Amino acid sequence: MRFDQSQGKEDDISPPSIVKSLRAHFIGQNILYYPSISSTMSVAKEVAKAGAAEGTIVIAEEQTAGRGRLGRRWLSPKGSSILLSIILRPDIERLAQLGMVASVAVVRSIEKTSNLKPAIKWPNDILIDSKKVSGILIENLIEGGKVNVTIVGIGMNVKLDPSLFPDISSQATSLHIESARKISRREILLQLLEEFEQLYQELPQGEPIYEAWLGYMETLGKFIRVKWGDKIEQGYVESINPDGSLTLRRSDGSLLTLVAGEVTLTVDTGRIP
Repeated sequence: MRFDQSQGKEDDISPPSIVKSLRAHFIGQNILYYPSISSTMSVAKEVAKAGAAEGTIVIAEEQTAGRGRLGRRWLSPKGSSILLSIILRPDIERLAQLGMVASVAVVRSIEKTSNLKPAIKWPNDILIDSKKVSGILIENLIEGGKVNVTIVGIGMNVKLDPSLFPDISSQATSLHIESARKISRREILLQLLEEFEQLYQELPQGEPIYEAWLGYMETLGKFIRVKWGDKIEQGYVESINPDGSLTLRRSDGSLLTLVAGEVTLTVDTGRIP
């Protein structure tokens, strides 16, 4: 299946198009937009260090050196995706919840603009029918026990045709492939910014982001294999915890708690409990 990557009004994500319909009040009030860029994360870090305000977003039509978790390449041909980095300056105690905020915001924005039902693969990959449609990357600069800046990067495949890329064709999908109707990049970006802002602002109020995140989690109860460094473990996911960690029950009954940092996770769909 091939998709036309040409830009229509529904795919216009330039600042004038976004600002006139933006319902978020501080996320996206300052937009840095690039037709082509190496990485929105890299630019966001540079402008954040130079004093960019919280809520500033960096958007690109194309990334030439986009990154996912663990240094993986994020493929994003021009006009095919939402490529976004958000500059935040949260309290340090909120850091563990930012991945939850971003994941839930992505899921809800997809739900509200399509007929699709996404799920979260721990810690923060967004799947549709077991294929990845969106990924989230979070980087923090902490100085003196305080958060100087946090960059939340979100990549979402909207019009991407994974069949053009053999390395990801069996694991990735896009909203256009999965939906029965055409998805507007502009519409879903506006919804994403609104959802993100609402969830982020609710954190200091103690709103239960963990319960919302857990409700979308597809990894709980699955048999998985995890790799970090040169270690490999496997077992059933016994729990996913409020601090974002995962508890694995090994075959010998022992428990292992994993944090997201350097973990690669594979769900064994062929395993029968």
